Amino acid sequence: MRPRALLAAAVLTILTSTTTPAALAAPGVAHGTDVPPGRFGFVAKLAMTKIPRPDGSTYSSYCTGALVAPAWLLTTGHCFHDANRVRVSGKTPYPTTATLGLTDEATESGIARKVTEVRQAKESDVALLKLDTPVTTVTPMKLNRTAPKVGDQLTLAGWGSLTSTDPKPATRMQQGTVTVAKVAPTTLGVRGAAPEITTSACTYDSGAPYFTNDTLVALEATGPGCPHAGIETTSRADAIADWITKTAS
Repeated sequence: MRPRALLAAAVLTILTSTTTPAALAAPGVAHGTDVPPGRFGFVAKLAMTKIPRPDGSTYSSYCTGALVAPAWLLTTGHCFHDANRVRVSGKTPYPTTATLGLTDEATESGIARKVTEVRQAKESDVALLKLDTPVTTVTPMKLNRTAPKVGDQLTLAGWGSLTSTDPKPATRMQQGTVTVAKVAPTTLGVRGAAPEITTSACTYDSGAPYFTNDTLVALEATGPGCPHAGIETTSRADAIADWITKTAS
């Protein structure tokens, strides 16, 4: 899930409902390429069920996350909310499974963990997720601690949809290259660079990592409908690195 503020969140909430379509999703990697086997095992596919609506009904959705410590994932904060879409901390508000260590669901089973707790960041739309059991066979991402610069190139990897038309979560992890176009105190604006200028995050990519050499620089937050050549908003990892380290220690 990756709402364009609250409006996009509401629109994306109609994607995977069991009654009226609804989704937490933010756009996946559209116009990207398949991730080669054995790469980016730290990228997690998050599957959520029984997400509440104000009318008492529920729906299912997906987000993407990144392993930053053996028992902790980082993702977008708006993936976890109450029936009124207010972000929540504490016990996981609905059943959530994280799967890591795979690139192709058709040929690999990966490593599955239950998410037991959510910790929301104050400065950014970011949340830390505690796993029921530490992951010991995947190396967590390092955290970037210096301010990114305009022109920096980053890799994006996620499990989002390939298109915002009738979106479905990917069954094969996708990747692409983006360029930093704007630097703000807690966010980065990025644009597609390769394989196309329209390479962009898509539905269910909320929380997908942007990184260099396995160092986390930012997380997917929100953007235009995908694929697109505009600016995507991401949350800077360096702005909350101390909070991540302290909380996940």
